[in-house]
Amino acid sequence: MAKKLGEMAFNRGAINWFPGHMAAATRAIKERLKLADLVLEVRDARIPLSSANADLQSILSQKRRIIVLNKKDLTNSNLIQKWTQHFDQHKHCSHFAHAHNKNNINKEKLKRATVGPLPGVTQDIAGFKIANRPSIYVLDTPGILVPNIPDIDTGLKLSLTGAIKDSIVGEDRVAQYLLAILNTHRIPLHWKDLESKGHEDSAHMFSEGRTGDGSEVSPHQKKKKKNVKSNRMINTEDHTIEVKKALFRTFSGFEGNLENEDDLEHLIESQLIALQKAFRVPPNSGEVGRNKVSKKLVHLYRIGNLGHYILDSIPNGTSRGAIV
Repeated sequence: MAKKLGEMAFNRGAINWFPGHMAAATRAIKERLKLADLVLEVRDARIPLSSANADLQSILSQKRRIIVLNKKDLTNSNLIQKWTQHFDQHKHCSHFAHAHNKNNINKEKLKRATVGPLPGVTQDIAGFKIANRPSIYVLDTPGILVPNIPDIDTGLKLSLTGAIKDSIVGEDRVAQYLLAILNTHRIPLHWKDLESKGHEDSAHMFSEGRTGDGSEVSPHQKKKKKNVKSNRMINTEDHTIEVKKALFRTFSGFEGNLENEDDLEHLIESQLIALQKAFRVPPNSGEVGRNKVSKKLVHLYRIGNLGHYILDSIPNGTSRGAIV
């Protein structure tokens, strides 16, 4: 399936994205590695192999290393043990983590390190002392990619998970890739029950603390912020349910062959059109509306509302990328 998706008509051309700070950081990391007793190589748990920097692997393999697979909360939990076994078989120490969970990371020790949901936040190597007896220092480095990603499938995985800025690859292409994954795994069929259910219960769950007309129940700033957040959650929940319904309807009505490239592209196109209504985007909004739909769809995936993926397949294994 991975090869097929990489060869689809909308996946043309190599992906090149290597900001200047990454080139400088790569050189600096190679120098600083000489000082390190232990390396924490942080990868994306959704793409345990695709998120590895191939240019640094030969150097990293010579150091004591723990491969930290972050964003565990967005992965298929049923496959974590199999991936752990895979790394064990290759004599790699690995650990799946959720960086926003204090039980996984002692964030307070590294509270001065700046992080963000998009690439390019950390652009220089910074040092932090985290212990006195013995003295332990952490060097926080930027996340870096290889200069050129010739493998289209790897490039699209990096794009879908947010490692590459959407504008580099194109929001529409990333959304098409996501839909191709959902369809080839027949995931829309999992959402059949939503057709017969309303979503009043889920909306009510997020609406506590608001009056019937949606206004804040308290003038205090703290409660206002809480209510605004609740309102956003309601909108996200509404969109998620409508998106799942739209994808189920279009998939269940599909009479083509998922193994046929043209048929799959026709299905994806019909789904993008249906999603305009789900996201309340005017049907005559053209390319602007299309991009808006693509951005919203990819966002729902990235926050885990469309399922939890491990997109990479275990080499020489039977476990493929999957979703729950």
